[in-house]
Amino acid sequence: MHIVADENIPLVNEFFADIGEITLVEGRSMSAADLAEADILLVRSVTQVSRALLAGSGVKFVGTATIGTDHIDLEYLQEAGIGFKSAPGCNAQAVVDYVLSALSVLVDERGTTFTDLSVGIVGVGNVGGLLRKRLQDMGVTVLAVDPYLDAEEEGPLASLDEALQADVVTLHTPLTRGGDYPTWHLINAERLAQMKPDACIINSSRGAVVDNAALLAHMQKQRDFEAILDVWENEPDLDMNLLNRALLATPHIAGYSLDGKMRGTEFIYQGLCEFLGLPVRRKLAQFLPEPGIKRVNFSDQVPLYQALRTAIRAAYEIRVDDGIMRTAMKRSDNLRSTFDQLRKHYPLRRDIPTLKVGVPAKCHDLSAALSAAGFDVRSK
Repeated sequence: MHIVADENIPLVNEFFADIGEITLVEGRSMSAADLAEADILLVRSVTQVSRALLAGSGVKFVGTATIGTDHIDLEYLQEAGIGFKSAPGCNAQAVVDYVLSALSVLVDERGTTFTDLSVGIVGVGNVGGLLRKRLQDMGVTVLAVDPYLDAEEEGPLASLDEALQADVVTLHTPLTRGGDYPTWHLINAERLAQMKPDACIINSSRGAVVDNAALLAHMQKQRDFEAILDVWENEPDLDMNLLNRALLATPHIAGYSLDGKMRGTEFIYQGLCEFLGLPVRRKLAQFLPEPGIKRVNFSDQVPLYQALRTAIRAAYEIRVDDGIMRTAMKRSDNLRSTFDQLRKHYPLRRDIPTLKVGVPAKCHDLSAALSAAGFDVRSK
């Protein structure tokens, strides 16, 4: 059996070597010729899996190590009888960590605290649902929007118009162009105008969920309006004017924790084993290394807001990725290539729950706040 896989999917050999011969290919340039001898195809979001790519090949199963599936022609796969597996929720924790780090920078910039914010969450799936729980447990006012959910089962839900009145609006939807609730350019000029003049929008879902040209024009008129962007319309061909205006800019790496990426590989491995009727012999725990930072300790003299901010940034410091991206893109003579290289060589981080935090036993409020954010809190 011959497996063709994106070269940037981690642990491909460790998970799949017992199943077949593996050929690694650059994902964005993958072509039908690469699949001439393939039985299995494993991809990421940079590969458009279509009839044109697969027709004439012997591919029987496609796995994508991603939450989103907008790069996959699912109708064609079903029509052709090709098995499929994605990785919903694999990097939900990583994206939540990204948003928490982004919010920590925003509250510092504005001289406020997490609990002073209202946050609109658009899309309450694996990522948005976990983020909602984290923020609510931290005492943040949350306005959650998802037309596909039932408020009786999922708790109070807001309308999009209501959520757009929040201090921060963070997007966690797939990219869709059809159906009852298309998300392509969901945030357009009209909806940006509904938001507070000093609001902040965070997009870590798909670039085209936001009309990037409209966003730039809005920010040029509303000088206090902020944007934190991990995904970009037409990436890797992103608008440098928008990057320069954004409060924080990163190269589509919100979900790029070591845990999240490896979990994505495990998900599609399990899907292939089920498809082929094979036993699952590999587990993610076999391959995860020890965290680089294992523990952070606080004394009873540290204010709660400072400890929370410090712990979040010990787990993930978004400003480092922002600085690296700005410097690389400014010096680049090939923005497309630079964007892809930033993603390919991204130094993988660990998820917040892998970080132990030592807190004095008497600091109940601090312990509760850190636990709410997802840390492994230990009394000392």
